[in-house]
Amino acid sequence: MCSSLEAAIPRILIGDDHDIVRHGVRDILETQDEWEVVGEGSDGFEAIQLNERLKPDAVVMDINMPRMNGLEATHEIMKLNPNCKVLILTVYDGSRFWPSIQNAGAKGLVSKSRAIDELTPALKAIISGETYFH
Repeated sequence: MCSSLEAAIPRILIGDDHDIVRHGVRDILETQDEWEVVGEGSDGFEAIQLNERLKPDAVVMDINMPRMNGLEATHEIMKLNPNCKVLILTVYDGSRFWPSIQNAGAKGLVSKSRAIDELTPALKAIISGETYFH
């Protein structure tokens, strides 16, 4: 089970198959003192394994990854850890995946083209129990 969202500092996991994106997301998130980035996975399988081991409060997850895509990984994470909050980060038009994103259990969606401006407010929203679908 994920750690409680009542913890002093929410713990964040990043799942994306591109190193530069993971590092960029980490850089954006680490500008905030209100959470801690605890790990990075390069595909859906690794994100699930890290989620079980690290018990993050939230996961920032890419949709398109090798071995297991982000929607399948999100679905599995939500089955194993229903208290986790997953934010989908994608280059695709989110409306195309809207039903699949919601069915997987994700609480939010941000386009990679808008991530610099929207990633932080989206993550704050889902951690506080709201949804964020741009």
